[in-house]
Amino acid sequence: MTPESRHPKQRNRVLALDYGRVHTGVAISDPSGLLARPLADVSGAAGPEGAGRIARMIEEEDVGCVVVGMPVSLSGKKGRQAGETEEFINLLKTSVDVPVLAWDERFTSKMAAEHAGGSRASAHGIAACILLEDYLISADYQHRFGNEKT
Repeated sequence: MTPESRHPKQRNRVLALDYGRVHTGVAISDPSGLLARPLADVSGAAGPEGAGRIARMIEEEDVGCVVVGMPVSLSGKKGRQAGETEEFINLLKTSVDVPVLAWDERFTSKMAAEHAGGSRASAHGIAACILLEDYLISADYQHRFGNEKT
């Protein structure tokens, strides 16, 4: 029996995706769940190649959970973009072996645009970081990864 089989690798990192038809912003947490940093955007994430790149990221980075920003209006209603995002989430669920969760992304794009200073490319990764930071302070994260504050 190898040491790895006695102690399976913990997959505590969280990957956040700010889904877009053209560019999807990506951010990842550190193993402790305290920090979020952007990774390279993924182009065409809803296609087989894009989903494959995301699946490889999940494996390479030891990701235990994926959160995908769900665009909803201020009233909580879902529009056309939310439907497309739900289709992407369903595709991702069939492509990876970790939980994939929808997470309310209200205001993340606006906040990201303010931080990016007009750079559209960097705004996607920043939006994913903001989304991830929001998830990391949530009760769902605390419960899922056993980090309840005592």
